[in-house]
Parts: sequence; structure tokens; C-alpha cells
Amino acid sequence: MAPDIGERPNSIPWPPLLYLGGVAAGLLLEWTWPTRGIFAAELRRSVMPVGWLLMAAGGLFDLAAMLALSRHKANILPHRAATRLVTSGPFAVSRNPIYLGNTLLMAGAALAFGNIWLLVCGLMAALAVRQLAILREEAHLAARFGDEWHAYAGRTRRWFGWRS
Repeated sequence: MAPDIGERPNSIPWPPLLYLGGVAAGLLLEWTWPTRGIFAAELRRSVMPVGWLLMAAGGLFDLAAMLALSRHKANILPHRAATRLVTSGPFAVSRNPIYLGNTLLMAGAALAFGNIWLLVCGLMAALAVRQLAILREEAHLAARFGDEWHAYAGRTRRWFGWRS
């Protein structure tokens, strides 16, 4: 029997499992069907710094979100009930800064290491996280925080940016 959505969003911590699975799949696919040769060496060298910047941005989003949750004494585990609605810091520009950070890390790694499979698997992981975690987390937050959640969701995009 599934847990009551107001009690907790999921019984399985999907996001970290899906992103780790995406990394494993990307590495396995690169080992089986290499994509590194798709780009000329000059192009790989020119996109490598962009990849490192994306990885740094992803890591900063992750770290800043975890620190914001910690500062507010809010639960960070995606399969446990939310204890606080955090709307400041990275949560002011993304309702899901940790998932955004993880996606940026995978996309950056794809460019930095010339592994296009990591990009494909990262996007697939992000879509799976949306379906298996984010939609349920949003229903959970709406049930727990009501109007406060709806106001926040109305002004902050799910992945990135402010609403006009």
C-alpha cells in the first residue's frame, strides 16, 4: 500500500537512485558504444571548459540547496515528509535545485569527458525524477503547506527561473 501523500511523498528515495543509475548507464554505454570519437579533438577541447563550468554550477546548486535546508532544519531526504517549506537561496530560482544540480553535473560531465551517453542518461534521469518524485513531492508539499506552497509554486519555476 502506498503511503498517504500528505504523510510522505514516496516510500523509495527515487532521485539519488535514478541519477546514480543514469551515471552507471552512461558509463556502461560509453564503454560498450564509445561516443568520444564523435567530436574532433579540437571541439572536445573547446567544450571541455563548458562542461567543467556546468559541473561546478551543478555542484554549487547542490551544496547551496543542502545548506539552505540545513539552515532551516528542513528534511533533505526525498522519501521523508517535508518539515519546512524553504523558499530562499537556491529555492528562490528553482523549486528543485538539487535535482537541477544533479542534471547539470551529468550534462557537464558529458561535455567535460566527451561522453554523450551521460547527457542522454542525465536527461532521461531528469524525466524519470519528474515522474517518480517531483510530481509526488509537489502534491505532498501542497497537502502540507497549502496556500504557502501554491504562492511559492506560482512565483518559482520547477527547474529554473522566475515566472513573469
